[in-house]
Amino acid sequence: MNATHPPKGKFSLAQLPFLVVLAIAVVAAVLISQYHWRQGTALIGGALLVASLLRAVLPGERAGLLAIRGRPVDVVSYAALAALILFLSFTITGGPFG
Repeated sequence: MNATHPPKGKFSLAQLPFLVVLAIAVVAAVLISQYHWRQGTALIGGALLVASLLRAVLPGERAGLLAIRGRPVDVVSYAALAALILFLSFTITGGPFG
């Protein structure tokens, strides 16, 4: 058994970066469910920025589920999605920010 695939049922510290991003996304989902949709979508964009940063600085073995493709593709994909979601959350009129 290699270091990147722990035995089934065991928690791997390599998944910690993914869990951080997931926790931010869960908080965002709670905000959205409470009709704070603009803050929630901005937080989702922030979660994607965190994912991009973590993927950029962590080696593939430590990035866990954030590592989908090669590092450059992952970083650019996460950052581009974050920019798009942040743009949408800040430019749509009405709601708490408007």
